[in-house]
Amino acid sequence: MKLDKVVFAFFIVLALTLNFGFFVGDIDNPDHHDALELGAALAVSLIATILKFGDRSPLGSVMLATSLVADLQLLGAAFMWLWATNASEAGMTSSVLASIVSFSGGALLANLVSVTLLVAETVTARR
Repeated sequence: MKLDKVVFAFFIVLALTLNFGFFVGDIDNPDHHDALELGAALAVSLIATILKFGDRSPLGSVMLATSLVADLQLLGAAFMWLWATNASEAGMTSSVLASIVSFSGGALLANLVSVTLLVAETVTARR
């Protein structure tokens, strides 16, 4: 077992699970979506992206692309959250929260593709 592969897989799966944790719940209920969980999902997703820069496998470029998509989606969600809570006169409305959660859903889908590719690569790897 290689420690670098374990760390790599750990951050990819952690990015998925944190994003899932933020995404689950009523789409417009602020009690079901925590800003700190969104921030953690973004931070771990960025770490996973950095780790993917070192991946030289045949699927590495696709995995990097999925990670960049997830980062972009989570950055959009985080900026919308910051705008709604700090700059908008209306504050956090149910429609703004629904948009934030939708961005997170896009990132979740990208993370699912990334984890699926990781599993597929692992299963097909020769010893």
